[in-house]
Amino acid sequence: MSSNKRLHLSNPSSVTPGASASSSSFQKRFKYDVFISFRGEDTRKTFVGHLYEALKDKGIATYKDDEEMKQGKTINNQLIQAIKNSRFFIIVFSQNYASSSWCLDELVEIMECQKSGEQTAYPVFLDLEPTQVRKQSGPFGKAFLENKNKDAVGKWIEALKGASNLVGRELQATANGHEAEFIKKIVGEISLELRSINSGFDEKHGRGAGKTTTARAVFDHLSADFKAKSFVENVREVSTILGLKKLQEQVLSDVLKEDITVNGVTDGKNMMKERMCSKKVLLVLDDVDHIDKLEALAGEPKWFKPGSRIIITTRDEQVLVAHRVNGIHDIALLSEQEAVCLFSRYAFGTENLVQGYEELSGKVVRYAAGLPLTLKVLGSFLCGKDKLEWEDAINRLKRIPLKDTLEKLELSYTSLEDDYKEIFLDIVCMLKGRRKTDAITILESCGFHARNGLKVLEQRSLITISENEGLWMHDHIEEMGKNIVHRSHPDEPNKHSHLWIDEEIYDILANDKGTEETGCLRLIMWRGNSRILMKGLVLKKLKFLSLSNSNLTTFDFRMTPNLETLSLKYSPNLEELCMPVTCQKLKHLSISRSKLRTFDLGLTPNLETLSLDNCADFVELQVSVACPNLKSLSLCRSRLRSLDLELIPNLERLDLGNCHELVEINASVGCLKKVGYLDLNGCLRFTEFVCHGRSEPKVNCSSVTLDLVGKSLDLCPLHPNSNLPKLQFYCYYDENLPSSVGNFEKLISFGLCACTDFKKFSDIICSLQHLQTLKLRFAGDIPEFPKDLGKLECLEELCLYSKKIKHLPDSICMLKRLKSLKVNDGPFFEKLTDNLLEKLPDDLGQLECLERLYVRSKKIEYLPDSICMLKRLKLLDVTKCWRLGKLPEEIGQLESLEGLVLSATMIKHLPDSICMLKHLKYLKLHLCALLKKLPEDLGRLECLKELVITYTCISHLPQSIFGLKGLLITAPRELLQLYDFPSEIETRTSPIW
Repeated sequence: MSSNKRLHLSNPSSVTPGASASSSSFQKRFKYDVFISFRGEDTRKTFVGHLYEALKDKGIATYKDDEEMKQGKTINNQLIQAIKNSRFFIIVFSQNYASSSWCLDELVEIMECQKSGEQTAYPVFLDLEPTQVRKQSGPFGKAFLENKNKDAVGKWIEALKGASNLVGRELQATANGHEAEFIKKIVGEISLELRSINSGFDEKHGRGAGKTTTARAVFDHLSADFKAKSFVENVREVSTILGLKKLQEQVLSDVLKEDITVNGVTDGKNMMKERMCSKKVLLVLDDVDHIDKLEALAGEPKWFKPGSRIIITTRDEQVLVAHRVNGIHDIALLSEQEAVCLFSRYAFGTENLVQGYEELSGKVVRYAAGLPLTLKVLGSFLCGKDKLEWEDAINRLKRIPLKDTLEKLELSYTSLEDDYKEIFLDIVCMLKGRRKTDAITILESCGFHARNGLKVLEQRSLITISENEGLWMHDHIEEMGKNIVHRSHPDEPNKHSHLWIDEEIYDILANDKGTEETGCLRLIMWRGNSRILMKGLVLKKLKFLSLSNSNLTTFDFRMTPNLETLSLKYSPNLEELCMPVTCQKLKHLSISRSKLRTFDLGLTPNLETLSLDNCADFVELQVSVACPNLKSLSLCRSRLRSLDLELIPNLERLDLGNCHELVEINASVGCLKKVGYLDLNGCLRFTEFVCHGRSEPKVNCSSVTLDLVGKSLDLCPLHPNSNLPKLQFYCYYDENLPSSVGNFEKLISFGLCACTDFKKFSDIICSLQHLQTLKLRFAGDIPEFPKDLGKLECLEELCLYSKKIKHLPDSICMLKRLKSLKVNDGPFFEKLTDNLLEKLPDDLGQLECLERLYVRSKKIEYLPDSICMLKRLKLLDVTKCWRLGKLPEEIGQLESLEGLVLSATMIKHLPDSICMLKHLKYLKLHLCALLKKLPEDLGRLECLKELVITYTCISHLPQSIFGLKGLLITAPRELLQLYDFPSEIETRTSPIW
């Protein structure tokens, strides 16, 4: 969770200002920004001299040996230390560079440092090309031979090769030999790299030290590039006390370097617009809390000259969004190492912990949990105190939150609107850790505009939404929220709006101290007499109640007539719910691990969510009346045998996972039209069953996917005497359509036990609407694939896997939109010990849209000639087809083919028409053990980029391929050694046959 400010860097030269800021990380500090490696007699007084001055003018700390040499130190030692303490290396390769063993030793050290990943080398080639450095050729190679230290040659050559392969710049290729322009480009690139690395840090403040400190660090680092600059600190507070006019005067005076006064805010805006538009400005606006203040101090990009940089920190992202800026970044919490560094600076005046205080400091750092503000406040507070005072302060923190920290954190809360404050306190005290969707449902039922409220809280950095959609917040934000509730009646917790402290709740309930002030109560009932506590639960205004780990045997709703949300988690003794005729106000009910056997939805007409998870005795959900409000129903791990959903028309989420005795769901087509999630994992029909749907599809994206993996069972436990085949499936279904088409209902309509009417099953699969992707993988004794797959007129991808089926249904040739067909291809196929598929449909060529065809079968002897009609086919992958004796002679008619992969031990020759495949990019021949030669005209394949020949009998290559440019050939070493390949062809060795 980020602390509650955000950092924005804007670039007024763009229509929508914005540039990125790097997130904080603990990185090594370097004494020098740049180390220049060069041959002195070549370049010291010319190129390197000019480069050094240009770097200095930009404020870039640069090491150059004749400028930095210290008296009394050896050259080698000082150079090595300078190299290790430099972030970037500029290696200036000149013709005589390699004649100096000193330069070459420098280079070896530089390339070794480059491996760390924290240091970067940039080669610069003055009057030679990278290839001359790489191969030590030309004048550069001649200079290299002048060295007498032959023992170091190996490491020098390795370093030269490594450096020449790095991304660098050539003088002639970059600026047409214009040295000044060349230097300008180099310095500009280095400056830009340093900004991105150091944007959050400087020597004084270190790394990751909060928003204001980060902004100050960025300002200090960029200052050297700007003559006009201003840092406006604490805009929120200063503008409240002194007014915006004073801040406008500060910006104008700083930028124009003269005393400026304005008559009012409007006058200030006009003056800023008129007088700063010709200035390249660096401006920091720290802690801006309202868009009016941003408009007064940086109204539009055109106020500033292109190239200006505007940096804004704020606690409210909406301020930036409303001002139409981008490049908005959270500043991440500190890592443990960064936190120790920051805390030590304020507690001890050094970045290292003081001996004897390591354990105590660790406790403080863990308490701060990465929040820079807390680390600063605690470090300053503990500075100069002895160990006993430290221990006392740490123990006090466990009971009483630190006032200074909470007061600063509370600034984000106090500016919220009243209903958002209530949402925040509900999350702090009751809903932290809940899924976002669940929290929205609960909050909306209380009359809040929850979605917008959560967005506002997230923009203020008061909450975070985790990857799994959970609601979380920093521990200190939580402390702050609970402190707000507590201080309303510090000595009378029974008057608090929210109750969450177990000891206080026990006292209130056991002694009948409850008041109508309490609207929310959360209690973990580890101890205490449940019956006595329940008697005190006569809280007429209570709307939210969470009781977990109770030993209640019954719950009486008559004691809490206004209850809207009830959670009774881990209630192993609960057998009965005592209700009045109806519970009109109850909207959310969650009970887990109870002994409840039945529940009547007719008693809760306004219920929106019902969860009876892990209630192992539950056998019946009574649905006697329509339940139009029920949106979420979870009955997982129950003993339910049947479920009627006809009267629950607006269900959006249904979880029946691991209901092992569930046999039937009554749901007519359209009944589940709003369901977005359906889980039937663990019933007899499905080992896994996960269905996802959307009522509103992604933009320009409409799709339906079904993946079924089937296997045979010996017995159905629920129907041991049935003669029907016993099949069990893994099922994944994903639907992304504007409205439901009834596929959910169809998938569950053929029963949930293992007994399977295969014809009914096939009919259901072939009746699914808008299906675009279908995967059928049958590992058991399933007799055939559905015969009428051709009815799936929207199908674009079809994957069929089976070890028993001998023929594919001919109807697949009717799939006019099919783009990809996979037959026994992929990792699932590898597990099949048998594979009986003997042939592909003869009319496969009718698949006019087919682009990819994958075939694997140990028994297929030929491919149908009709595949040569597939004018759009781009990939033909025929592997592990051990009996395949030939390819169709007219395969050259596949005019769009880009890839041909062949693995067939019986293939003896390739059709000459292969040479007509003018778009073929790669040809891979593997395990074609009887194949002795390639077509002589293979060189006509002008687009061919990769040729793989592995485990074949091919003993020579056709001469025609030597004219192909950019070709990579992978073949056995013995074959490649027969030829002297041109430089345009790359080779790679493979194992020999």
